[in-house]
Amino acid sequence: MKRWIGIIITGILLVSIGMVIGTKMKHVDLQSPPGSVIGFPRSFADVAAKVTPAVVNISTTSTVRVPGNPFRHFFGRDEEGPFGDFFRKFYGDIPDREMKQQSLGSGFVVDKDGYIITNNHVVEGADTIKVKFSDGREFKAKVIGRDRKTDLALIKISAFFKDMPTLELGDPDQMRVGDWVLAIGNPFGLEHTVTQGIISATGRVIGAGPYDNFIQTDAPINPGNSGGPLVNLKGEVIGINTAIVASGQGIGFAIPSNMARTIISHLKSKGKVVRGWIGVSVQNISPDMVQSFGLKNSEGALIGDVVTGGPAAAAGIKRGDIITEFNGKSVKNMSDLSRAVADTQVGKTAAAKIMRAGKEIDIQITVSEMDEEKAASAMRSPAAANLGIKVDDITPKWRNELGLAEKAGALVTSVDPGSPAEVAGLQAGDIIKELNSQAINNARDYYTALKKSGNANLLLFLIRRQGQTFYLSVKLS
Repeated sequence: MKRWIGIIITGILLVSIGMVIGTKMKHVDLQSPPGSVIGFPRSFADVAAKVTPAVVNISTTSTVRVPGNPFRHFFGRDEEGPFGDFFRKFYGDIPDREMKQQSLGSGFVVDKDGYIITNNHVVEGADTIKVKFSDGREFKAKVIGRDRKTDLALIKISAFFKDMPTLELGDPDQMRVGDWVLAIGNPFGLEHTVTQGIISATGRVIGAGPYDNFIQTDAPINPGNSGGPLVNLKGEVIGINTAIVASGQGIGFAIPSNMARTIISHLKSKGKVVRGWIGVSVQNISPDMVQSFGLKNSEGALIGDVVTGGPAAAAGIKRGDIITEFNGKSVKNMSDLSRAVADTQVGKTAAAKIMRAGKEIDIQITVSEMDEEKAASAMRSPAAANLGIKVDDITPKWRNELGLAEKAGALVTSVDPGSPAEVAGLQAGDIIKELNSQAINNARDYYTALKKSGNANLLLFLIRRQGQTFYLSVKLS
């Protein structure tokens, strides 16, 4: 009898254990659709099949001018200077010539009227643009608008068919670090390639421009992926693939779709981006400044200079003020302020909080429209007119034309004969990395640093030229 009782109890225990195991197995059912369980999805095939038809490969053809004397950009006019005779001997009067250059990229359709989002550097300077769908259909496209500062562009094809596939822009703010994402594009010309990974970080500032706010992902992104979508497991676009770290693996960057939504809306309606402007130069707060200004932490954007007659000056903002909030958005660094101001509607009076002498002050600023040329000239110092050089951002066009590997810095595009810059040895093709010990990532940084130099008679440049880095001092008088 005892034996039978033992067998019955053992049977009950085995059944109970089986039920528990069966219940737990339901939570790791590998037959469940992707994204419905915690863990590695069984497959991304359904998402890829849903998204791929709306992704296009973009091929462009542009005309570039090739100098007969390949050293002209670096040594100025080949008719003069210490190397003039040498170059004339070997290159003579060989004229410049034009050649066709082809490049590849990616994009995706956002509405049935044929509008396609891509990167600015994919279509910048293009004479012709062709897009190809995964089903083999090809169309010519035209540029509706471009924005160099965010590297976004909107192009359009003629929509003669009604079944044009489209993708929806999602909300990247709802995504978390560690969420699955897919990147789809045209890497190395390999059409409609799908790669998978996760979101590695958000809010990345990589020095690409004043409005950096990238999503970092380890989904493989390669040359040719530029402009393609980064999608979540619902098939929504949460980013536009834009940049890679050439020396790294598993490090790619995408523009958040929330930013793209605003930029594309401007490009579609006006053909350009209208940004807010308040007329200040700003910088981040270093740890040393925290103690000097009597702050609790390094959060905020420090005002380095105020444009006379600009909105900030009219609102009473002064050099040394720290903006901690603008138009309802917290400002933790200079990039936060740049984005908040740029996104504010022109003409709107925005509330801001500033720290001055340890006290918090509420102010009202009426935002003006940013005029790039006016804003840059307003921040220039008297030294700019006397220096004798012109600079530009290092755009993809310049990188292709001059064979530059550098992406950060201000490119010297011309040097006036007999100017202080020429006397000191500055040359067209030089890349300015620092001015008076201030890092220069683009032309705007250069003009801001030049403005801060005031009426100084001596400027110290850190120059990058043909792989060599060195200092040059320019005496203005």
